[in-house]
This record gives sequence, structure tokens and C-alpha cells, in this order.
Amino acid sequence: MRFHDTDVRQQAVVRLRAGAKNADVARALGVPLGTISYWRHMDRAKRGECPGRHDPQCPRCDGCELDEAAYAYLLALYLGDGHIIQYSGHRVPSLMITCDDNWPGLMDDCEAAMRAVFPDNSVCRVSRTGCHNVKIYSKHLWCMFPQHGPGKKHERPIILEGWQQGIVDDHPWEFIRGLVHSDGCRITNWTTRVVAGQRKRYEYPRYFFTNKSVDIRQLYSETLDRVGVEWKATRRGSETYNISVAKRDSVALMDQHIGPKY
Repeated sequence: MRFHDTDVRQQAVVRLRAGAKNADVARALGVPLGTISYWRHMDRAKRGECPGRHDPQCPRCDGCELDEAAYAYLLALYLGDGHIIQYSGHRVPSLMITCDDNWPGLMDDCEAAMRAVFPDNSVCRVSRTGCHNVKIYSKHLWCMFPQHGPGKKHERPIILEGWQQGIVDDHPWEFIRGLVHSDGCRITNWTTRVVAGQRKRYEYPRYFFTNKSVDIRQLYSETLDRVGVEWKATRRGSETYNISVAKRDSVALMDQHIGPKY
């Protein structure tokens, strides 16, 4: 083990107090980065500058302000592509939402919503094949997403609490947008018609939402009703998993507020 004399340590502390980064000080003085970090911690502790326990506020527990529009969007992403889990080695649970790499804008929106709803917590992205898991840790996830429970979402009841329904009622388009961004899409359908003896091809846009959960589909369709979007249930094989929006005026309304994934 190599020991560093008091003079070297003092030089390091002076530079750190002046705002230098740990890595820069370590490189300049030829001292391991871990040693510099330890010296910085001990100096801050001596001066009473160590941060206290991380104890972020919660809108449900502490009554602090909540960005409701961001929450409506994040709630919908959670219902579609998210899950909450707490590993035995972790002190708090994590919320993870899987975002396809084909839609970087959606990934950015997901991260922004997490930061808005949990402003005191850090957000990270974990790379996976073809996608990223956007992730946040918070002990208040149970408070903010009471729909969490054992098993798959489509195998258990998914019912919004009164305060959540109030937020969705106030921000219906953000909720719809989150559901479309998770389990929906905007596609171009086509058909053919005979006009003046000739068969012509016609294309038209259409929105689809697919989810196995009867409750989540109902939340989506009820919110569409609230904003005046006409829809119908369509089958995928023998099951009615799809909700389609195909009428021109309703598609135009969806385009105004949602649009294609990006």
C-alpha cells in the first residue's frame, strides 16, 4: 500500500475546495482516484458539508406539488410498457419503462416525464438489444402507482384511484398519448375501389391500440369518448385486443394531439 504525505493531501484538498474535479486532481498529483475521493469526503465531513439522507418529497405522502400533465403521460406509459420491481439487494423499488430504439423522441419524453414527476430523483437509461429501459428509483413508487401488484397486468384488476382519475380527466390527451406511445401505433391502411371501370388504390391513416388487459382497454376507450374520438373494437384472431380509430374526423383529432411515434 502506498502512503501519501500530508503535503500531497493538503495540495489535493486546496484544489478540491477551489472546484477542481476529483479525476483532474488525481491525475495532476499522481494519486489514485479513490484516494482523492476519500480525502474529499473526509474534508467535507470535517467541515459539516456532507449531504444528509436523501429523503425526496411525495405528492401523496407530503402534499408537495405534482406535474399532473407529466404524471398522466407517465401513468399511461407504466400501464403499457412499464413495471415496478424491488430486488432484495436494493433499498427502494424501481420503475422501468422499456422504449424501442426506433423512437428516440419517445424515449426523451419518457425520461422528461420521470424527471418532472420525481424531480428529486435521478433517471438512467439501461441499454438492451433494440431498446433502452428508462429507469428511476424511489421509495414512493408504491404511492404514485397503486396499480402495482403481483403477476401480469392483464391477469389482475387495473382500476384508477379517485385522485388518478381526476388527473386523467384534467389531462386526457396526455393519458391517451402515453397509451399510444406504449401499446399503440399510427399506420397507413389501404383498400381498392372500382372507379369508372378501373380499380384504384386508396390509402388512409388509422390508429391502433392493442393490450390484453380489459381494464386498460376500457381506460383508453373511455378517455377517447371524453375527448370526442370515435373508436371500435377489432379482433386479433379470436380475441378482441385491438381498439381502432379510423374515421377521418377522429383520426384528424388524434393527429392534432398525438401523431406518429418519433
